[in-house]
Amino acid sequence: MRIAMWSGPRNLSTAMMYAFAARGDCAVWDEPFYAPYLKATGINHPMAAEIMAAHETDAQRVAAACAGPIPGGRAHFYMKHMPHHMLEGFPTGWFADCVHVHLIRHPARVIASYAAKREAPSAEDIGFAQQLALYERVGGVVIDSHDIRDDPETMLNRLCGAIGLPFSPAMLRWPAGGRPEDGIWARHWYGAVHRSRGFAGPEGPLPRLSGDYAGLCQAVMPPYEAMRIRALKPH
Repeated sequence: MRIAMWSGPRNLSTAMMYAFAARGDCAVWDEPFYAPYLKATGINHPMAAEIMAAHETDAQRVAAACAGPIPGGRAHFYMKHMPHHMLEGFPTGWFADCVHVHLIRHPARVIASYAAKREAPSAEDIGFAQQLALYERVGGVVIDSHDIRDDPETMLNRLCGAIGLPFSPAMLRWPAGGRPEDGIWARHWYGAVHRSRGFAGPEGPLPRLSGDYAGLCQAVMPPYEAMRIRALKPH
């Protein structure tokens, strides 16, 4: 099985990659289109030059690998993707062989977390509209990170059932520290998950946003809410 897990940044996406890697039967790939996205857009991201030097920047080659042999001879291939990395003209033929999952998180939490690592995020940076458009194109399963944090075992059971993959309790724990599959950007973005040994507990109250951040949150709430009503239910 090839699993394309789509999410914007700061959505529990790295923890989910670690959970699937912990199964032992899944190869994982961390944001394979990130370097092609940076090369094509020239956008100023943390470590951009290092990312493009260390990772494949040709979208055609990345797409071929998405459709190619599963690394390590594993039974399953879990690919962590961001919808806004899939620029117009990037190959999408490999979509057909994937089960698509869409991981979402409340925009207030995404914006507060993202802004702590990179100031002044835009709607383009956090990808809610692109994610909804992708869902409407390819379908698939939607799951909210809030529900996973509330009850990881139940929600991962439900997710695995929805995509036709047996649940493994190994998905609930992993060793502290990074993984060899981490992108080179891990040292900027992955501090919390590297300190973790499993999913963090339930989330607290929504962060209070003001000024431009409050306006951004309001602007991206409609696509989030459109995805939220399609999400797997906890009960």
